[in-house]
Amino acid sequence: MCLKVRSVAPDFIADVYERGADRPKKIRFSDYRGRWVVLFFYPRDFTFVCPTEIERFADLEPEFKKENAVVLGASTDSFFAHKAWYETDERIEKVSFPIIADTTLVISRAYGVLNEEDGSAFRATFIIDPEGVVRHVSVNDMNVGRSVDETLRTLQALKTGELCPVEWRPGKKTLGRV
Repeated sequence: MCLKVRSVAPDFIADVYERGADRPKKIRFSDYRGRWVVLFFYPRDFTFVCPTEIERFADLEPEFKKENAVVLGASTDSFFAHKAWYETDERIEKVSFPIIADTTLVISRAYGVLNEEDGSAFRATFIIDPEGVVRHVSVNDMNVGRSVDETLRTLQALKTGELCPVEWRPGKKTLGRV
């Protein structure tokens, strides 16, 4: 079962790929406390829909940073698969955020997005607040890409702490406090 909104995001230690690295780097998810986190899972490296989303996350990463948010990507592929793909596919050459190598499937399972049939992760996005609480969850089946622009808008709306109407954008009027 997928994590629910308002649940505490599971902590984990994982190997990540970062551009140019020859060896995996270890991260602890709880080290990101104090910042907003956009954690997105994608099914597999060397696929068709995934690079379109990853490229858009890279394009918008400066906007996420302006919101004091870190972007983390994750799939069940290994560090070496990530390295081979990210360093050879020009569509994702701008990616500078960490990519989690969830080869043990522990993280995908803990977040409730593991496709048990083939060991890949469903296409899922979690927005986690600075206290480690899940504030947004979306999960798509494998063949439908997510809107990264909507992920950014949702983060911005959550950060207001106010009631945000349909199609709200930064600079537009909210409906006030909850």
